[in-house]
Amino acid sequence: MVTTQDMASRDDVRAGIVAAATELLREKGANAVTTRAVAQAAGVQAPTIYRLFGDKDGLIDAVAEHVMASYVSGKSVATHAATGDPVAELRTGWRTHVEFGLTNPELYALMAARGSGAPSPATVAGLDVLRRRVRRLAAAGLLRVDEQRALMMIHSAGHGTILALLGTPPEQRDPGLSEAMLDAVLTSILSTTPATPDTTTHTVAVTFATVLPHLPGLTDAERALMAEWLHRSLTHSTS
Repeated sequence: MVTTQDMASRDDVRAGIVAAATELLREKGANAVTTRAVAQAAGVQAPTIYRLFGDKDGLIDAVAEHVMASYVSGKSVATHAATGDPVAELRTGWRTHVEFGLTNPELYALMAARGSGAPSPATVAGLDVLRRRVRRLAAAGLLRVDEQRALMMIHSAGHGTILALLGTPPEQRDPGLSEAMLDAVLTSILSTTPATPDTTTHTVAVTFATVLPHLPGLTDAERALMAEWLHRSLTHSTS
């Protein structure tokens, strides 16, 4: 029988391991974060790490969540959700993401090089936030590409921008690169006049797709069929 004390002890050990791995990462870099080194720094046996985290990727995920939570809680980031401006909200999210990557280069490198090839929980959570922001753009009639393409274009551009900047000596970095990249992506995915919703057939179809799940009087099968038609039309028009 597992007692409350046992659970507390397990949580304490887990937190200690994450703290040790985070300290190694900051002081000695990504190459120093090995299972053996973390176990030694945390004062535990290596099997304890595997039991609590599964593998090194699991440990990296836990470190990423810890660092990201600390980063977010320590910042006062103004959001534009209340202003009703989805483009401004997207810009704020982009800047925060790029700044996090540049502030935590070793962690970002570890997350980008996860052995399993599967995205980390932190990456998945970030994509979910971005997906909601893209949905707001679509619902406002501002997208001229489908939501999934817009999502992946923004995500890929953001990831590439961070890696490009991290691969350049700080004194040689282009301070305007991040904003220029975002502007280039927005030019590609937004209607030509974002201040006024685009009423072209393609953009209307993208916007309609955002309300399809909530249309009354349709069965799930009918919604699925309509979604398939919309996807086919959008894919054909952007191919």
